[in-house]
Amino acid sequence: MTSSKQLNKTSKFLSLVLRHEPEAIELALDKNGWANIDALISKANDSDEANPLDHALIQEVVSTSDKKRFIISDDGQNIRANQGHSINVDLQLKPATPPEFLYHGTATRFLDSILQEGLKPQQRQHVHLSTDIEIATNVGQRYGKPVILTIKSLLMNEQGFMFYLSENGVWLTKSVPGIYINNH
Repeated sequence: MTSSKQLNKTSKFLSLVLRHEPEAIELALDKNGWANIDALISKANDSDEANPLDHALIQEVVSTSDKKRFIISDDGQNIRANQGHSINVDLQLKPATPPEFLYHGTATRFLDSILQEGLKPQQRQHVHLSTDIEIATNVGQRYGKPVILTIKSLLMNEQGFMFYLSENGVWLTKSVPGIYINNH
């Protein structure tokens, strides 16, 4: 069993190279964000990142992560992040009808700007939303004193906004105009 510290370090490393900077270890992702696991292991172990990887460690990170950030392909040869990319990849997500309300956790210091300008993906491809207030609260706490925003997601969808459900249950949309946001 790997230590939680090593699992966390490996998860952060995988997030970096699979969501943001594959070039940090000269890794190639395909257009759908998949990386060959053998190439990932080889490039990571040859890099200056000093984060030794093997198949068992990658499998343990994927299977034990509470956020389910990564998925391994059915044939076991490839891995990708489920969402959160700042690089352009096509996750092949199909439009889905969201529930009436979804939630977004942020910090109170961002509230005025969000209420004026809406939610934007910032450096990512999508705005991330949750069906779970507790998860949204945990996300908001990462940035300061949390505030939970209620998104009128079904109304947005009915008015032409597209929603997608990632493999790990995170709802994604391109943006959320302020008129669809309630602050509690």
